[in-house]
Amino acid sequence: METPLAFPDLLRLIDERSAAFRAAIAAAPDLGVTVPTCPEWTLLDLVHHMGQGRRFWAGIVAAGPSDVRPARPEVEVPHEREAMLAWLADAAEQLLAALREAGPDAGCWSWWGTSQSPRTAGAVARHQVQEISLHTYDAQLTIGAAQPLPDEVALDGVDEFLVTCVSTADAWPHDAADIDYHVTDGPSWRVKLSSAGARVTTADKPADAAATATASDLVLAFYGRVSMDALKLDGDPTIFDQLIAWEP
Repeated sequence: METPLAFPDLLRLIDERSAAFRAAIAAAPDLGVTVPTCPEWTLLDLVHHMGQGRRFWAGIVAAGPSDVRPARPEVEVPHEREAMLAWLADAAEQLLAALREAGPDAGCWSWWGTSQSPRTAGAVARHQVQEISLHTYDAQLTIGAAQPLPDEVALDGVDEFLVTCVSTADAWPHDAADIDYHVTDGPSWRVKLSSAGARVTTADKPADAAATATASDLVLAFYGRVSMDALKLDGDPTIFDQLIAWEP
C-alpha cells in the first residue's frame, strides 16, 4: 500500500474539487441534461447527490464511532442557480468543518467493514476526495469540458480504491490470482485474490494479469467512467471480468 495523502492535503483537495464541481454547475447551460456516466441522473440529480451526500458524511463524522448506518438526510435544494451554488458550498464546508473538528484518527461509521481502510475520519476524508473528484469529472463531461483527474488525486485514488473498495476478508470465489496495477512511469500495486479474500500486498511472483495506464485512467476505469479498453491489459483478461462482477 502507498502512504495516503496527509490529512491537511485531503481537506485541501475536498475544498478544491468541490469548487471545481460548482464551477461546472455554474457553467452548465441546462441542469436537466443527462449525465453520460450516470445515465439515470440529470445534472440536477447530481447536484442533489453532492449536496445531500456531503451533509450525510459530515453527520457521520460528527457522530463518532457507530456500527449502525445512519439515515440519509433529505434536504430541500434551492431552485435558483446562485442559491444552489451557495447550498453546495455550504455542504462542502459542513463536511470540512466536521473533519477538522474530529481529526484524522477519530472513529466513525463506514461501509468498508473488512477492507484495509480504517473506519476513521481520515479514511472518510480520503474517500470523499475520490467521490467528489469523480462527480466533478461527471459534471465536466456533461458540459463538454472533461479533464483528467489531477495527478495528486489520481495517484492517491488508485491506492484508495484498491484498499477500500477491492480489499475484503470475503473469500474470492474463483481460482487464486494475483493482479498488478501499474501507473505509467509511476508506482505499482499488487492485489492478491484467494480464499482469504482480496488484499493489497507486495509482489512475490509474476502476476496472472496486469493493467497499465495513467493514474487518472486507472481510477476512471475502476469507477466505470472509461472502458477497460483504455488500459493496457496483460495476462489473463478473464480475471478482470471476474473481479468487476464480484460482489462480496
